Amino acid sequence: MQPEFLRGGIMKELNAFLVRFSGLKEGHHIYTYGIGPEFFKCFEYSEIQDGRLSVHVDMEKQSRMMIFDFTISGYVTVACDRCLADMQYPLEGRYRLIVKTGTEWAEETEEILIIPESVTRINLATFIYEYIVLMLPIRKVHPDNGDGCDLEMLRHIENLPEKETDPRWDNLKELKI
Repeated sequence: MQPEFLRGGIMKELNAFLVRFSGLKEGHHIYTYGIGPEFFKCFEYSEIQDGRLSVHVDMEKQSRMMIFDFTISGYVTVACDRCLADMQYPLEGRYRLIVKTGTEWAEETEEILIIPESVTRINLATFIYEYIVLMLPIRKVHPDNGDGCDLEMLRHIENLPEKETDPRWDNLKELKI
């Protein structure tokens, strides 16, 4: 079975990210995409609720290989890990994807894919989504270490009663993070 990005669309809304490379001349081809909230709704369990991003893709087609250079900039809306309020997080990054043709599908590295010679198109939506997620930090809090946090929510969290813990975990309380 072909991977999702080769089948031509995870959802109808993502067909705009379908690149048909069969028949294209060798050389550079430019693709520009605007990413909005509809894009993120297409991915189940996405921590990104909204966003406005610009994606510029420079594809260099060679005889048996394509090099995709992605430039992504804009912002996404995610929940603050401290207060759970929505916050806009600015993103900017560059990624490269090298797609080679071969006998069967294989992933050589995170950056290099081999696709069967019979494949004539690729959907970039999954790659773009993964690159956006990779740009997010592990811990997402309001800028300046939480200055924009929802104070009412923080007070509520501080006033929660402490639960009894298993005594085997008491040594962990002494660790400083």
